[in-house]
Amino acid sequence: MAYNTKLADRIREALVDLPNITEKEMFRGVCFMVNDKMCVCVSGDEMMCRIGAEEAEMALENNYVRQMMSRGIPMKDYVYVSEEAWHNQKDFDSWVKLCLDFNPKAKASKKKGK
Repeated sequence: MAYNTKLADRIREALVDLPNITEKEMFRGVCFMVNDKMCVCVSGDEMMCRIGAEEAEMALENNYVRQMMSRGIPMKDYVYVSEEAWHNQKDFDSWVKLCLDFNPKAKASKKKGK
């Protein structure tokens, strides 16, 4: 599945002035890493936002937000956000801010040895 390149460009533009940003292809899309930690991704036409368990619980009250699942297990810090929830600039900026606000608290994944 291809991912929404326009959404990726919007996120890239929102993060352009921040240090320590890298991009990694994963989740059938592209993830934006901040300080070597997954922050926000584009998967298909959705944003995958790492916002922490508390914010995620509140966000799930929105009909256009769903829990990220991995092998049937909810990933408590992550939600998928449909375009209807980030269509206008104010909402888009709000989602990116939630991701960036959680990033300092997020744990970096362990590096896999080869």
